Amino acid sequence: MAEVLGPVFAMKLGSYKVLIISSQEVAKECYTVHDKVIDRIDLTASKILGYDVSFLTFSPCGPYWKGMRKIATSELFSTATIDKFKGSREREVDMAFKDLYMRYEGGAKKGVVLVDMKRALQDLVANMSLMMIAGKRYFGAAPNCEAGEARRYGKLIQDYFDYFGLYLLSDKIKKDMKRTAKELDEVVESWVEEHKKRRDECEKHYLDLLIEIFKNREIPGTTHDAHTTTKAICLNMVFAGSEPAIVVLVWAVSLLVNNPHELRKAQEELDQKIGRDRVETLRLYPPLPLTAYRYVMEGFDIANGNFHVPAGTRVLVNEWKVQRDPNFWLEQELFKPERVLTSQEIENNVSGMGMLFPFGLGRRSCPAIPLGMRMVHYVLARFLHSFDLATPFGQDVDMTESNGFVNLKASPLQVLINPRLPKSLYHVDRKV
Repeated sequence: MAEVLGPVFAMKLGSYKVLIISSQEVAKECYTVHDKVIDRIDLTASKILGYDVSFLTFSPCGPYWKGMRKIATSELFSTATIDKFKGSREREVDMAFKDLYMRYEGGAKKGVVLVDMKRALQDLVANMSLMMIAGKRYFGAAPNCEAGEARRYGKLIQDYFDYFGLYLLSDKIKKDMKRTAKELDEVVESWVEEHKKRRDECEKHYLDLLIEIFKNREIPGTTHDAHTTTKAICLNMVFAGSEPAIVVLVWAVSLLVNNPHELRKAQEELDQKIGRDRVETLRLYPPLPLTAYRYVMEGFDIANGNFHVPAGTRVLVNEWKVQRDPNFWLEQELFKPERVLTSQEIENNVSGMGMLFPFGLGRRSCPAIPLGMRMVHYVLARFLHSFDLATPFGQDVDMTESNGFVNLKASPLQVLINPRLPKSLYHVDRKV
């Protein structure tokens, strides 16, 4: 629609007036210059599935959001805290790549084995996130729970993202949302109680930190007690901590396999530095193709006064279109990692200060960017260093995008893998 109606246009979605922005300059103007008069809206899904809008991601600006944002930036996602869980992240990668190597040894034909890397990366990132947060490993070759518990959790996660991708909600869908919310609460309740019972154990997780943070702290702007707030923020971290990283990694591997020259360059650079490929991936395939709705509390003018945004308007930024804007990007449809050349430019871009803002913009940008980018960097670098990749019969990977809240690749990512390193480096002969 942006090709026909232009970079800024308004339309009615049901009874709501919605402003659609596909211009980089206007998006930045809205979310920086006018950021204080734009807020989150109350979605039915965030009320039912998010402990009555207690997720930091969806809570409106106010005392609760300000307090939680401060806790997130200074305590949950500080450099020191992220470093505490470095060993946990490394162990999950070791286990996943050991499993890939074992599958190669058990089924390799002509020196390669076919693997669905979309499924493998989903399992790996989900396990990394869950292990840091709650000490759980639900997926892959060595789960630390019953198979039924893992299947139940996987179904609940899928339902959660499906519900947030819906626009029109029937009474049946709301009823199903409430059932899913109840089951999710039961899962997180069991995690919290388990951690409270074994507080003296040496290995700590984010959930232990949350329990300690909220134990004797007054929480402004909410009627929930510390126990409920702990569950809400824990679940928020689970959802926000895995899906964006999965999306970026799946698209990154897809792009690299379709561009063998860039794949070889990345592998050659790994001995000296991490490649730049993940930034270009974020440009072409942002985790959320449309930003979450924001609500205009006070009217304002944008685009040099050429467009008035009245109070009550809902704002959506078409991030997918913004990051392919031909006014800013030459050959915008091509995968060219060399567009971003310096580490400072990379930092500016992924934090929403440069020409990219894949994790939001302004004061509502994601506070977990440092952790998410570490996960993406580490997994991608280890994977490219550990395995050679190719597609079956030399065919290009299908780059069709899925419909829904999250911009995940629609089809499996079938890749032929071949280990590049000595067998001992895959930890095959020892327990990880």
